[in-house]
Amino acid sequence: QVRVVESGGGLVHPGGSLRLSCAASGINFKIKYIDWYRQAPGKERDLIAGIADYGSTYYSDSVRGRFTISRDIAKNIAYLQMDMLKPEDTAVYFCAIVQAENEQKYWGQGTQVTVSS
Repeated sequence: QVRVVESGGGLVHPGGSLRLSCAASGINFKIKYIDWYRQAPGKERDLIAGIADYGSTYYSDSVRGRFTISRDIAKNIAYLQMDMLKPEDTAVYFCAIVQAENEQKYWGQGTQVTVSS
């Protein structure tokens, strides 16, 4: 059974940093992407960053230049380094593991990030 667990969220002041982790277990297939999404209260869940199996990365305009996605392939862990955080980054952050064969997504439960003074 595939299990995806996010961690590392918390409360941080504007301008601060956090590093989120996404740990996947029970993986018996090729992973195509590991993606990070976020969902603010009353808003849709948006894709903000992703990393492909061959290392290519994607960032939304809202986080490009401030967030960095990385991946430890051997451990099936992905990270999202978030710097220069802003109050508008406040959201629940979700990790999604995308299976290569059929692009099925496996989601974690999310981790809350709150940016406030």
